Amino acid sequence: MGILLKDFQGSLPLYILLLCCLVDICQSLTSDGEALVNFRTSIISSDDVLGQWRPEDPDPCGWKGVICDSKTMRVISLNVSNHKLKGLISPDIGKLDHLKFLDLHYNNFYGEIPPELGNCTELQGLFLQNNYLSGFIPTGLGNLSNLQTLDISSNSLDGRIPTSLGNLRNLLTLNVSSNFLAGPIPTDGVFDQFGSNSFVGNSDLCGKQINKLCKDEVGNQQTTGNQNVKKNSGRLLISASATVGALLLVALMCFWGCFLYKKLGKNDAKGIAKDVSGGASIVMFHGDLPYSSKDIIKKLEALNDEHIIGAGGFGTVYKLSMDDGNVFALKRIVKLNEGFDRFFERELAILGSIKHKYLVNLRGYCNSPTSKLLLYDYLAGGSLDEALHENGDEQLAWETRVKIIMGAAKGLAYLHHDCSPRIIHRDIKSSNILLDGNFEARVSDFGLAKLLEDEESHITTIVAGTFGYLAPEYMQSGRATEKTDVYSFGVLMLEVVSRKRPTDASFIEKGLNIVGWLNYLVTEDRQREIIDGECEGVEAETSDALLSVAIQCVSPSPEDRPTMDRVVKTLESEVMTPCPSDFYDSASD
Repeated sequence: MGILLKDFQGSLPLYILLLCCLVDICQSLTSDGEALVNFRTSIISSDDVLGQWRPEDPDPCGWKGVICDSKTMRVISLNVSNHKLKGLISPDIGKLDHLKFLDLHYNNFYGEIPPELGNCTELQGLFLQNNYLSGFIPTGLGNLSNLQTLDISSNSLDGRIPTSLGNLRNLLTLNVSSNFLAGPIPTDGVFDQFGSNSFVGNSDLCGKQINKLCKDEVGNQQTTGNQNVKKNSGRLLISASATVGALLLVALMCFWGCFLYKKLGKNDAKGIAKDVSGGASIVMFHGDLPYSSKDIIKKLEALNDEHIIGAGGFGTVYKLSMDDGNVFALKRIVKLNEGFDRFFERELAILGSIKHKYLVNLRGYCNSPTSKLLLYDYLAGGSLDEALHENGDEQLAWETRVKIIMGAAKGLAYLHHDCSPRIIHRDIKSSNILLDGNFEARVSDFGLAKLLEDEESHITTIVAGTFGYLAPEYMQSGRATEKTDVYSFGVLMLEVVSRKRPTDASFIEKGLNIVGWLNYLVTEDRQREIIDGECEGVEAETSDALLSVAIQCVSPSPEDRPTMDRVVKTLESEVMTPCPSDFYDSASD
Protein backbone atom coordinates (compact mmCIF):
# COMPACT_ATOMS: atom_id res chain seq x y z
CA MET A 1 0.00 0.00 0.00
CA GLY A 2 2.78 2.37 0.88
CA ILE A 3 4.53 1.55 -2.34
CA LEU A 4 1.37 2.36 -4.35
CA LEU A 5 0.92 5.65 -2.50
CA LYS A 6 4.54 6.53 -3.13
CA ASP A 7 4.15 5.77 -6.86
CA PHE A 8 1.00 7.87 -7.03
CA GLN A 9 2.65 10.80 -5.28
CA GLY A 10 5.55 10.61 -7.70
CA SER A 11 3.19 10.74 -10.65
CA LEU A 12 0.93 13.45 -9.24
CA PRO A 13 2.59 16.37 -11.09
CA LEU A 14 2.20 14.47 -14.36
CA TYR A 15 -1.51 13.83 -13.69
CA ILE A 16 -2.05 17.48 -12.85
CA LEU A 17 -0.30 18.52 -16.08
CA LEU A 18 -2.42 16.14 -18.16
CA LEU A 19 -5.57 17.35 -16.44
CA CYS A 20 -4.69 20.97 -17.20
CA CYS A 21 -4.04 20.13 -20.84
CA LEU A 22 -7.36 18.30 -21.03
CA VAL A 23 -9.20 21.28 -19.54
CA ASP A 24 -7.33 23.58 -21.95
CA ILE A 25 -8.39 21.48 -24.92
CA CYS A 26 -12.01 21.31 -23.74
CA GLN A 27 -12.04 25.09 -23.41
CA SER A 28 -10.07 25.72 -26.62
CA LEU A 29 -13.09 26.91 -28.61
CA THR A 30 -16.19 28.85 -27.63
CA SER A 31 -19.70 27.93 -28.73
CA ASP A 32 -19.54 30.69 -31.34
CA GLY A 33 -16.29 29.23 -32.60
CA GLU A 34 -17.85 25.78 -32.88
CA ALA A 35 -20.75 27.23 -34.87
CA LEU A 36 -18.31 28.91 -37.25
CA VAL A 37 -16.28 25.71 -37.65
CA ASN A 38 -19.49 23.91 -38.63
CA PHE A 39 -20.21 26.77 -41.04
CA ARG A 40 -16.77 26.26 -42.56
CA THR A 41 -17.32 22.49 -42.81
CA SER A 42 -20.35 23.09 -45.06
CA ILE A 43 -18.16 25.00 -47.55
CA ILE A 44 -16.86 22.73 -50.30
CA SER A 45 -14.62 25.28 -52.03
CA SER A 46 -13.44 28.88 -51.66
CA ASP A 47 -10.45 31.15 -52.24
CA ASP A 48 -9.04 29.87 -48.92
CA VAL A 49 -10.32 32.82 -46.90
CA LEU A 50 -11.36 30.35 -44.19
CA GLY A 51 -7.98 28.62 -44.08
CA GLN A 52 -6.92 30.43 -40.89
CA TRP A 53 -10.06 29.43 -38.99
CA ARG A 54 -8.32 27.00 -36.58
CA PRO A 55 -10.39 24.94 -34.11
CA GLU A 56 -7.51 25.03 -31.59
CA ASP A 57 -7.82 28.81 -31.13
CA PRO A 58 -9.38 29.88 -27.80
CA ASP A 59 -11.95 32.04 -29.64
CA PRO A 60 -12.74 32.98 -33.24
CA CYS A 61 -12.30 36.72 -32.71
CA GLY A 62 -9.04 36.85 -34.65
CA TRP A 63 -10.35 34.93 -37.64
CA LYS A 64 -10.63 36.74 -40.97
CA GLY A 65 -14.08 38.20 -41.49
CA VAL A 66 -15.08 37.79 -37.83
CA ILE A 67 -15.60 40.65 -35.34
CA CYS A 68 -16.34 40.09 -31.64
CA ASP A 69 -17.67 42.30 -28.89
CA SER A 70 -14.65 43.50 -26.89
CA LYS A 71 -16.32 42.79 -23.54
CA THR A 72 -18.30 39.59 -24.04
CA MET A 73 -16.04 38.14 -26.79
CA ARG A 74 -19.20 37.01 -28.60
CA VAL A 75 -19.30 37.13 -32.41
CA ILE A 76 -21.24 40.19 -33.58
CA SER A 77 -20.21 40.35 -37.24
CA LEU A 78 -19.39 37.83 -39.98
CA ASN A 79 -18.36 39.22 -43.37
CA VAL A 80 -16.98 36.76 -45.93
CA SER A 81 -18.54 38.31 -49.03
CA ASN A 82 -17.02 37.91 -52.49
CA HIS A 83 -14.74 34.98 -51.65
CA LYS A 84 -16.08 32.30 -54.04
CA LEU A 85 -17.53 30.31 -51.14
CA LYS A 86 -19.47 27.35 -52.49
CA GLY A 87 -21.76 25.11 -50.48
CA LEU A 88 -24.76 25.16 -48.17
CA ILE A 89 -25.23 27.76 -45.45
CA SER A 90 -24.92 25.74 -42.24
CA PRO A 91 -27.95 25.92 -39.92
CA ASP A 92 -25.41 26.34 -37.09
CA ILE A 93 -25.21 29.97 -38.15
CA GLY A 94 -28.38 30.36 -36.11
CA LYS A 95 -26.40 29.63 -32.93
CA LEU A 96 -24.62 33.00 -33.22
CA ASP A 97 -27.31 34.62 -31.12
CA HIS A 98 -25.33 37.87 -30.63
CA LEU A 99 -24.74 38.33 -34.37
CA LYS A 100 -25.61 41.81 -35.62
CA PHE A 101 -24.18 41.75 -39.14
CA LEU A 102 -24.05 38.82 -41.61
CA ASP A 103 -22.67 39.42 -45.09
CA LEU A 104 -22.33 36.43 -47.45
CA HIS A 105 -23.11 38.18 -50.73
CA TYR A 106 -21.33 37.59 -54.09
CA ASN A 107 -20.54 33.94 -53.37
CA ASN A 108 -21.79 30.60 -54.70
CA PHE A 109 -23.99 29.43 -51.82
CA TYR A 110 -26.86 27.20 -52.88
CA GLY A 111 -29.69 25.36 -51.16
CA GLU A 112 -32.19 26.94 -48.80
CA ILE A 113 -31.79 29.93 -46.48
CA PRO A 114 -31.58 28.18 -43.09
CA PRO A 115 -34.69 28.92 -41.00
CA GLU A 116 -32.38 28.95 -37.96
CA LEU A 117 -31.34 32.47 -38.97
CA GLY A 118 -34.55 33.53 -37.27
CA ASN A 119 -32.81 32.78 -33.95
CA CYS A 120 -30.27 35.59 -34.52
CA THR A 121 -32.63 38.16 -33.05
CA GLU A 122 -29.96 40.84 -32.72
CA LEU A 123 -29.30 40.93 -36.46
CA GLN A 124 -29.34 44.42 -37.94
CA GLY A 125 -27.99 43.66 -41.43
CA LEU A 126 -28.47 40.48 -43.51
CA PHE A 127 -26.81 40.38 -46.94
CA LEU A 128 -27.27 37.17 -48.96
CA GLN A 129 -27.60 38.66 -52.46
CA ASN A 130 -25.91 37.33 -55.61
CA ASN A 131 -25.78 33.66 -54.66
CA TYR A 132 -27.74 30.63 -55.89
CA LEU A 133 -30.04 30.15 -52.92
CA SER A 134 -33.36 28.46 -53.65
CA GLY A 135 -36.56 27.47 -51.84
CA PHE A 136 -38.79 29.69 -49.74
CA ILE A 137 -37.96 32.79 -47.76
CA PRO A 138 -38.11 31.54 -44.13
CA THR A 139 -41.03 33.01 -42.21
CA GLY A 140 -38.77 33.10 -39.15
CA LEU A 141 -36.94 36.09 -40.58
CA GLY A 142 -39.93 38.05 -39.34
CA ASN A 143 -38.59 37.48 -35.79
CA LEU A 144 -35.55 39.68 -36.45
CA SER A 145 -37.08 42.75 -34.86
CA ASN A 146 -33.79 44.72 -34.97
CA LEU A 147 -33.21 44.13 -38.69
CA GLN A 148 -32.58 47.31 -40.67
CA THR A 149 -31.33 45.87 -43.98
CA LEU A 150 -32.45 42.67 -45.72
CA ASP A 151 -30.97 41.94 -49.16
CA ILE A 152 -31.63 38.51 -50.66
CA SER A 153 -31.76 39.67 -54.29
CA SER A 154 -30.31 37.86 -57.32
CA ASN A 155 -30.88 34.32 -56.10
CA SER A 156 -33.32 31.59 -57.18
CA LEU A 157 -35.82 31.92 -54.34
CA ASP A 158 -39.42 31.01 -55.08
CA GLY A 159 -42.79 30.90 -53.35
CA ARG A 160 -44.47 33.88 -51.73
CA ILE A 161 -43.03 36.73 -49.74
CA PRO A 162 -43.84 35.95 -46.08
CA THR A 163 -46.26 38.38 -44.48
CA SER A 164 -44.18 38.05 -41.30
CA LEU A 165 -41.56 40.37 -42.81
CA GLY A 166 -44.07 43.16 -42.36
CA ASN A 167 -43.38 42.93 -38.60
CA LEU A 168 -39.83 44.25 -39.07
CA ARG A 169 -40.59 47.77 -37.83
CA ASN A 170 -36.94 48.88 -38.00
CA LEU A 171 -36.43 47.73 -41.60
CA LEU A 172 -35.07 50.55 -43.77
CA THR A 173 -33.88 48.60 -46.83
CA LEU A 174 -35.55 45.58 -48.45
CA ASN A 175 -34.37 43.96 -51.68
CA VAL A 176 -35.87 40.69 -52.93
CA SER A 177 -35.43 41.52 -56.63
CA SER A 178 -34.25 39.10 -59.35
CA ASN A 179 -35.66 35.87 -57.93
CA PHE A 180 -38.61 33.64 -58.88
CA LEU A 181 -41.00 34.89 -56.23
CA ALA A 182 -44.71 34.79 -56.99
CA GLY A 183 -48.07 35.94 -55.72
CA PRO A 184 -49.26 39.13 -54.04
CA ILE A 185 -46.74 41.38 -52.30
CA PRO A 186 -47.98 41.81 -48.71
CA THR A 187 -49.21 45.27 -47.73
CA ASP A 188 -49.18 44.97 -43.94
CA GLY A 189 -46.63 46.66 -41.72
CA VAL A 190 -43.47 48.01 -43.33
CA PHE A 191 -44.25 46.72 -46.83
CA ASP A 192 -46.01 49.98 -47.63
CA GLN A 193 -42.76 51.93 -47.46
CA PHE A 194 -40.97 50.00 -50.22
CA GLY A 195 -41.36 50.67 -53.94
CA SER A 196 -40.88 48.69 -57.13
CA ASN A 197 -37.06 48.64 -56.89
CA SER A 198 -37.34 46.24 -53.96
CA PHE A 199 -39.26 43.68 -56.04
CA VAL A 200 -38.15 44.07 -59.69
CA GLY A 201 -37.19 40.93 -61.64
CA ASN A 202 -39.87 38.63 -60.17
CA SER A 203 -42.24 38.26 -63.11
CA ASP A 204 -44.95 36.46 -61.13
CA LEU A 205 -45.24 38.99 -58.31
CA CYS A 206 -48.17 41.39 -58.21
CA GLY A 207 -49.35 44.21 -55.97
CA LYS A 208 -49.63 47.96 -55.69
CA GLN A 209 -45.89 48.34 -54.99
CA ILE A 210 -45.12 47.36 -58.60
CA ASN A 211 -48.36 48.70 -60.10
CA LYS A 212 -49.49 45.24 -61.15
CA LEU A 213 -52.97 44.04 -60.29
CA CYS A 214 -53.39 40.60 -58.75
CA LYS A 215 -55.98 38.24 -60.15
CA ASP A 216 -58.66 37.10 -57.75
CA GLU A 217 -57.65 33.74 -56.36
CA VAL A 218 -60.15 30.91 -56.25
CA GLY A 219 -59.59 29.34 -52.85
CA ASN A 220 -56.77 30.48 -50.65
CA GLN A 221 -53.62 28.45 -50.94
CA GLN A 222 -51.70 27.33 -47.92
CA THR A 223 -49.97 30.32 -46.31
CA THR A 224 -46.23 30.68 -46.23
CA GLY A 225 -46.28 29.98 -42.53
CA ASN A 226 -47.56 26.46 -43.23
CA GLN A 227 -45.25 25.76 -46.15
CA ASN A 228 -42.58 24.22 -44.00
CA VAL A 229 -45.12 22.03 -42.17
CA LYS A 230 -46.02 20.16 -45.33
CA LYS A 231 -42.74 20.38 -47.15
CA ASN A 232 -43.26 17.61 -49.68
CA SER A 233 -46.68 18.82 -50.81
CA GLY A 234 -45.32 22.35 -50.86
CA ARG A 235 -42.54 21.39 -53.22
CA LEU A 236 -45.02 19.62 -55.47
CA LEU A 237 -47.12 22.78 -55.54
CA ILE A 238 -44.10 24.92 -56.39
CA SER A 239 -43.01 22.51 -59.14
CA ALA A 240 -46.49 22.60 -60.65
CA SER A 241 -46.64 26.38 -60.30
CA ALA A 242 -43.24 26.73 -61.97
CA THR A 243 -44.40 24.63 -64.90
CA VAL A 244 -47.59 26.67 -65.26
CA GLY A 245 -45.53 29.84 -64.89
CA ALA A 246 -43.19 28.72 -67.66
CA LEU A 247 -46.15 28.04 -69.95
CA LEU A 248 -47.63 31.42 -69.10
CA LEU A 249 -44.27 33.03 -69.85
CA VAL A 250 -44.16 31.38 -73.27
CA ALA A 251 -47.77 32.44 -73.91
CA LEU A 252 -46.94 35.99 -72.85
CA MET A 253 -43.95 36.07 -75.20
CA CYS A 254 -46.13 34.85 -78.06
CA PHE A 255 -48.77 37.44 -77.23
CA TRP A 256 -46.15 40.18 -77.04
CA GLY A 257 -44.69 39.13 -80.38
CA CYS A 258 -48.13 39.19 -82.00
CA PHE A 259 -48.85 42.53 -80.38
CA LEU A 260 -45.62 44.02 -81.69
CA TYR A 261 -46.27 42.63 -85.13
CA LYS A 262 -49.82 43.97 -85.28
CA LYS A 263 -49.27 47.20 -83.42
CA LEU A 264 -45.86 48.15 -84.70
CA GLY A 265 -45.59 46.11 -87.87
CA LYS A 266 -48.83 46.78 -89.69
CA ASN A 267 -49.11 50.34 -88.52
CA ASP A 268 -45.47 50.97 -89.39
CA ALA A 269 -45.89 49.67 -92.92
CA LYS A 270 -48.51 52.32 -93.56
CA GLY A 271 -46.55 54.80 -91.48
CA ILE A 272 -43.39 54.54 -93.58
CA ALA A 273 -45.18 55.76 -96.70
CA LYS A 274 -46.54 58.72 -94.73
CA ASP A 275 -43.12 59.35 -93.16
CA VAL A 276 -41.26 59.69 -96.42
CA SER A 277 -44.07 61.39 -98.33
CA GLY A 278 -44.15 64.15 -95.72
CA GLY A 279 -40.61 65.14 -96.53
CA ALA A 280 -37.55 63.00 -95.91
CA SER A 281 -33.79 63.20 -96.34
CA ILE A 282 -31.23 60.42 -96.70
CA VAL A 283 -27.90 60.41 -94.82
CA MET A 284 -25.31 57.85 -95.93
CA PHE A 285 -22.21 57.06 -93.87
CA HIS A 286 -19.79 55.02 -95.91
CA GLY A 287 -20.41 56.58 -99.31
CA ASP A 288 -20.26 53.22 -101.06
CA LEU A 289 -23.92 52.77 -102.04
CA PRO A 290 -24.65 53.55 -105.70
CA TYR A 291 -28.16 54.90 -105.10
CA SER A 292 -29.59 58.37 -105.11
CA SER A 293 -31.85 59.61 -102.33
CA LYS A 294 -34.72 59.52 -104.81
CA ASP A 295 -34.09 55.80 -105.53
CA ILE A 296 -34.09 54.90 -101.84
CA ILE A 297 -37.19 56.94 -100.97
CA LYS A 298 -39.07 55.36 -103.86
CA LYS A 299 -38.29 51.91 -102.47
CA LEU A 300 -39.29 52.99 -98.96
CA GLU A 301 -42.69 54.16 -100.20
CA ALA A 302 -43.33 50.68 -101.66
CA LEU A 303 -42.77 48.81 -98.35
CA ASN A 304 -45.76 46.93 -96.90
CA ASP A 305 -46.57 44.16 -94.41
CA GLU A 306 -45.06 41.50 -96.65
CA HIS A 307 -41.61 43.05 -96.21
CA ILE A 308 -41.60 42.79 -92.39
CA ILE A 309 -38.92 40.37 -91.17
CA GLY A 310 -38.96 41.15 -87.46
CA ALA A 311 -40.31 43.28 -84.63
CA GLY A 312 -38.77 43.98 -81.24
CA GLY A 313 -38.43 46.49 -78.47
CA PHE A 314 -36.49 48.87 -80.73
CA GLY A 315 -38.91 48.85 -83.66
CA THR A 316 -40.07 47.00 -86.74
CA VAL A 317 -37.55 45.60 -89.23
CA TYR A 318 -38.16 45.40 -92.98
CA LYS A 319 -36.38 43.77 -95.89
CA LEU A 320 -35.48 46.43 -98.45
CA SER A 321 -34.55 45.11 -101.91
CA MET A 322 -32.98 47.39 -104.51
CA ASP A 323 -33.28 46.98 -108.26
CA ASP A 324 -29.68 45.78 -108.65
CA GLY A 325 -30.29 42.83 -106.29
CA ASN A 326 -28.68 44.28 -103.18
CA VAL A 327 -30.68 43.77 -100.01
CA PHE A 328 -30.71 45.81 -96.78
CA ALA A 329 -32.46 45.65 -93.43
CA LEU A 330 -34.48 48.71 -92.46
CA LYS A 331 -35.34 49.43 -88.81
CA ARG A 332 -38.05 52.01 -88.08
CA ILE A 333 -37.77 53.94 -84.80
CA VAL A 334 -40.48 56.41 -83.86
CA LYS A 335 -39.27 59.76 -82.53
CA LEU A 336 -39.67 60.08 -78.79
CA ASN A 337 -39.60 63.80 -78.04
CA GLU A 338 -38.67 67.18 -79.46
CA GLY A 339 -35.00 66.91 -78.54
CA PHE A 340 -34.79 63.49 -80.16
CA ASP A 341 -33.45 64.64 -83.55
CA ARG A 342 -30.38 66.52 -82.39
CA PHE A 343 -29.23 63.89 -79.89
CA PHE A 344 -30.05 60.93 -82.12
CA GLU A 345 -28.26 62.26 -85.18
CA ARG A 346 -25.11 62.98 -83.19
CA GLU A 347 -25.06 59.45 -81.82
CA LEU A 348 -25.93 57.90 -85.18
CA ALA A 349 -22.94 59.67 -86.70
CA ILE A 350 -20.74 57.86 -84.17
CA LEU A 351 -22.36 54.48 -84.84
CA GLY A 352 -22.18 55.06 -88.60
CA SER A 353 -18.43 55.65 -88.42
CA ILE A 354 -17.92 52.10 -87.11
CA LYS A 355 -17.20 49.43 -89.67
CA HIS A 356 -15.99 45.98 -88.66
CA LYS A 357 -16.12 42.42 -89.92
CA TYR A 358 -18.03 41.15 -86.89
CA LEU A 359 -20.54 43.99 -86.58
CA VAL A 360 -23.74 44.63 -88.52
CA ASN A 361 -22.79 47.91 -90.18
CA LEU A 362 -25.09 50.91 -90.16
CA ARG A 363 -25.06 52.19 -93.76
CA GLY A 364 -27.18 55.27 -93.27
CA TYR A 365 -30.62 56.49 -92.28
CA CYS A 366 -33.68 58.27 -93.59
CA ASN A 367 -34.72 61.28 -91.55
CA SER A 368 -38.45 62.04 -91.58
CA PRO A 369 -40.63 64.30 -89.41
CA THR A 370 -41.98 61.38 -87.37
CA SER A 371 -39.35 58.64 -87.41
CA LYS A 372 -35.81 57.50 -88.12
CA LEU A 373 -35.39 54.70 -90.66
CA LEU A 374 -32.02 53.00 -90.07
CA LEU A 375 -30.42 51.20 -93.00
CA TYR A 376 -28.28 48.15 -92.11
CA ASP A 377 -26.52 45.33 -93.91
CA TYR A 378 -28.92 42.43 -94.48
CA LEU A 379 -27.70 39.00 -93.36
CA ALA A 380 -29.32 36.04 -95.06
CA GLY A 381 -28.69 33.61 -92.21
CA GLY A 382 -31.12 35.34 -89.87
CA SER A 383 -30.55 35.55 -86.13
CA LEU A 384 -28.68 33.15 -83.87
CA ASP A 385 -31.91 32.75 -81.89
CA GLU A 386 -33.65 31.39 -84.99
CA ALA A 387 -30.72 29.10 -85.84
CA LEU A 388 -30.68 27.61 -82.34
CA HIS A 389 -34.34 27.38 -81.48
CA GLU A 390 -36.51 27.59 -84.60
CA ASN A 391 -34.83 25.43 -87.22
CA GLY A 392 -36.47 22.18 -86.21
CA ASP A 393 -34.19 19.20 -86.70
CA GLU A 394 -31.40 21.20 -88.35
CA GLN A 395 -28.81 21.36 -85.58
CA LEU A 396 -25.68 23.49 -85.63
CA ALA A 397 -22.52 21.40 -85.50
CA TRP A 398 -20.02 21.99 -82.71
CA GLU A 399 -17.47 23.62 -85.02
CA THR A 400 -20.14 26.05 -86.27
CA ARG A 401 -21.17 26.95 -82.72
CA VAL A 402 -17.58 27.65 -81.75
CA LYS A 403 -17.16 29.86 -84.84
CA ILE A 404 -20.30 31.82 -83.93
CA ILE A 405 -19.11 32.36 -80.35
CA MET A 406 -15.73 33.49 -81.62
CA GLY A 407 -17.22 35.99 -84.06
CA ALA A 408 -19.59 37.45 -81.47
CA ALA A 409 -16.69 37.77 -79.00
CA LYS A 410 -14.58 39.68 -81.53
CA GLY A 411 -17.42 42.03 -82.39
CA LEU A 412 -18.13 42.84 -78.74
CA ALA A 413 -14.42 43.17 -77.95
CA TYR A 414 -14.08 45.70 -80.77
CA LEU A 415 -16.88 47.80 -79.28
CA HIS A 416 -15.31 47.69 -75.83
CA HIS A 417 -11.66 48.23 -76.68
CA ASP A 418 -11.14 49.70 -80.14
CA CYS A 419 -13.98 52.17 -80.53
CA SER A 420 -13.64 55.82 -79.61
CA PRO A 421 -15.71 56.42 -77.59
CA ARG A 422 -16.06 52.89 -76.27
CA ILE A 423 -19.52 51.39 -76.68
CA ILE A 424 -21.36 49.27 -74.12
CA HIS A 425 -23.88 47.15 -75.97
CA ARG A 426 -26.36 46.67 -73.05
CA ASP A 427 -28.48 44.11 -74.88
CA ILE A 428 -26.35 41.12 -75.83
CA LYS A 429 -28.66 38.20 -76.64
CA SER A 430 -29.05 35.56 -79.33
CA SER A 431 -31.57 37.59 -81.34
CA ASN A 432 -29.00 40.40 -81.60
CA ILE A 433 -26.37 38.12 -83.12
CA LEU A 434 -26.99 37.83 -86.87
CA LEU A 435 -25.50 35.22 -89.23
CA ASP A 436 -24.46 35.39 -92.84
CA GLY A 437 -24.76 32.49 -95.26
CA ASN A 438 -21.53 30.94 -93.90
CA PHE A 439 -22.62 31.20 -90.25
CA GLU A 440 -20.21 34.04 -89.57
CA ALA A 441 -21.60 35.99 -86.61
CA ARG A 442 -22.10 39.73 -86.44
CA VAL A 443 -23.23 41.76 -83.46
CA SER A 444 -26.26 43.97 -84.16
CA ASP A 445 -28.20 46.75 -82.39
CA PHE A 446 -25.11 48.06 -80.61
CA GLY A 447 -25.67 51.53 -79.22
CA LEU A 448 -29.45 51.46 -79.63
CA ALA A 449 -30.18 50.68 -75.98
CA LYS A 450 -28.36 53.86 -74.96
CA LEU A 451 -29.98 55.91 -77.71
CA LEU A 452 -33.46 54.86 -76.63
CA GLU A 453 -32.84 55.17 -72.91
CA ASP A 454 -35.02 58.20 -72.41
CA GLU A 455 -36.89 59.38 -69.34
CA GLU A 456 -40.08 59.86 -71.33
CA SER A 457 -39.81 56.48 -73.02
CA HIS A 458 -40.66 53.01 -71.80
CA ILE A 459 -38.14 51.40 -74.13
CA THR A 460 -35.36 49.81 -72.08
CA THR A 461 -33.36 46.63 -72.30
CA ILE A 462 -35.50 45.02 -69.60
CA VAL A 463 -38.71 45.78 -71.49
CA ALA A 464 -37.07 44.24 -74.57
CA GLY A 465 -37.35 40.90 -72.79
CA THR A 466 -33.74 40.10 -71.95
CA PHE A 467 -34.09 39.33 -68.26
CA GLY A 468 -32.22 36.04 -68.54
CA TYR A 469 -29.13 37.78 -69.93
CA LEU A 470 -28.80 40.62 -67.43
CA ALA A 471 -25.99 40.71 -64.86
CA PRO A 472 -27.11 40.72 -61.20
CA GLU A 473 -25.61 44.13 -60.46
CA TYR A 474 -27.26 45.60 -63.57
CA MET A 475 -30.65 44.39 -62.34
CA GLN A 476 -29.92 46.02 -59.00
CA SER A 477 -28.46 49.37 -60.02
CA GLY A 478 -29.52 49.80 -63.65
CA ARG A 479 -25.96 50.90 -64.48
CA ALA A 480 -24.43 49.18 -67.50
CA THR A 481 -20.68 48.57 -67.75
CA GLU A 482 -18.36 46.52 -69.92
CA LYS A 483 -18.57 43.80 -67.27
CA THR A 484 -22.37 43.61 -67.53
CA ASP A 485 -21.88 43.01 -71.27
CA VAL A 486 -19.36 40.26 -70.41
CA TYR A 487 -21.93 38.56 -68.18
CA SER A 488 -24.51 38.66 -70.98
CA PHE A 489 -21.94 37.22 -73.37
CA GLY A 490 -21.29 34.37 -70.91
CA VAL A 491 -25.02 33.61 -70.87
CA LEU A 492 -24.98 33.70 -74.68
CA MET A 493 -22.13 31.14 -74.72
CA LEU A 494 -24.15 28.82 -72.48
CA GLU A 495 -27.19 29.24 -74.72
CA VAL A 496 -25.15 28.31 -77.80
CA VAL A 497 -23.56 25.17 -76.31
CA SER A 498 -26.77 23.97 -74.62
CA ARG A 499 -29.33 25.06 -77.24
CA LYS A 500 -31.55 26.22 -74.39
CA ARG A 501 -32.75 29.75 -73.76
CA PRO A 502 -31.58 31.35 -70.50
CA THR A 503 -35.04 31.00 -68.96
CA ASP A 504 -35.93 27.65 -70.50
CA ALA A 505 -38.89 25.92 -68.83
CA SER A 506 -36.62 23.04 -67.74
CA PHE A 507 -34.62 25.51 -65.63
CA ILE A 508 -37.64 27.35 -64.27
CA GLU A 509 -39.11 24.06 -63.02
CA LYS A 510 -35.99 23.71 -60.86
CA GLY A 511 -36.25 27.31 -59.66
CA LEU A 512 -33.14 28.25 -61.66
CA ASN A 513 -31.99 29.94 -64.83
CA ILE A 514 -29.23 28.73 -67.14
CA VAL A 515 -26.48 30.25 -64.95
CA GLY A 516 -27.92 28.69 -61.82
CA TRP A 517 -28.10 25.31 -63.53
CA LEU A 518 -24.48 25.58 -64.68
CA ASN A 519 -23.33 26.40 -61.16
CA TYR A 520 -25.24 23.45 -59.77
CA LEU A 521 -23.56 21.14 -62.29
CA VAL A 522 -20.14 22.64 -61.46
CA THR A 523 -20.59 21.80 -57.76
CA GLU A 524 -20.97 18.16 -58.77
CA ASP A 525 -18.23 18.29 -61.42
CA ARG A 526 -20.83 17.57 -64.13
CA GLN A 527 -20.56 20.80 -66.13
CA ARG A 528 -20.22 18.92 -69.42
CA GLU A 529 -23.84 17.85 -69.05
CA ILE A 530 -24.99 21.34 -70.02
CA ILE A 531 -23.78 20.73 -73.60
CA ASP A 532 -26.49 19.87 -76.12
CA GLY A 533 -26.58 16.07 -76.34
CA GLU A 534 -27.65 16.19 -80.00
CA CYS A 535 -24.76 18.39 -81.10
CA GLU A 536 -22.40 16.65 -83.54
CA GLY A 537 -18.63 16.80 -83.34
CA VAL A 538 -18.25 17.95 -79.72
CA GLU A 539 -14.59 17.88 -78.69
CA ALA A 540 -13.83 17.34 -75.00
CA GLU A 541 -10.78 19.62 -74.97
CA THR A 542 -12.43 22.59 -76.66
CA SER A 543 -15.69 22.14 -74.74
CA ASP A 544 -13.87 22.22 -71.40
CA ALA A 545 -11.99 25.37 -72.40
CA LEU A 546 -15.17 26.99 -73.67
CA LEU A 547 -17.08 26.20 -70.48
CA SER A 548 -14.19 27.53 -68.41
CA VAL A 549 -14.46 30.89 -70.18
CA ALA A 550 -18.25 30.93 -69.80
CA ILE A 551 -17.98 30.19 -66.06
CA GLN A 552 -15.63 33.15 -65.64
CA CYS A 553 -17.92 35.44 -67.65
CA VAL A 554 -20.99 34.69 -65.52
CA SER A 555 -19.20 35.12 -62.20
CA PRO A 556 -21.51 36.94 -59.76
CA SER A 557 -18.64 39.32 -59.00
CA PRO A 558 -17.89 41.80 -61.83
CA GLU A 559 -14.24 42.00 -60.72
CA ASP A 560 -13.80 38.28 -61.43
CA ARG A 561 -15.08 38.49 -64.99
CA PRO A 562 -12.50 38.80 -67.78
CA THR A 563 -12.48 41.67 -70.25
CA MET A 564 -13.66 40.90 -73.76
CA ASP A 565 -10.18 41.20 -75.22
CA ARG A 566 -9.05 38.59 -72.68
CA VAL A 567 -11.99 36.40 -73.72
CA VAL A 568 -10.95 36.67 -77.36
CA LYS A 569 -7.33 35.82 -76.63
CA THR A 570 -8.31 32.84 -74.46
CA LEU A 571 -10.69 31.49 -77.08
CA GLU A 572 -8.06 31.89 -79.80
CA SER A 573 -5.33 30.16 -77.80
CA GLU A 574 -7.33 27.39 -76.12
CA VAL A 575 -10.36 26.77 -78.32
CA MET A 576 -9.55 27.79 -81.89
CA THR A 577 -6.63 26.63 -83.98
CA PRO A 578 -3.91 29.24 -83.37
CA CYS A 579 -3.98 31.80 -86.14
CA PRO A 580 -3.37 35.54 -86.50
CA SER A 581 -6.21 37.49 -84.89
CA ASP A 582 -8.27 39.89 -86.98
CA PHE A 583 -9.44 41.45 -83.74
CA TYR A 584 -8.38 44.93 -84.83
CA ASP A 585 -9.47 44.54 -88.44
CA SER A 586 -11.58 47.67 -88.34
CA ALA A 587 -11.38 48.25 -92.08
CA SER A 588 -12.93 44.93 -93.07
CA ASP A 589 -16.42 44.51 -94.42
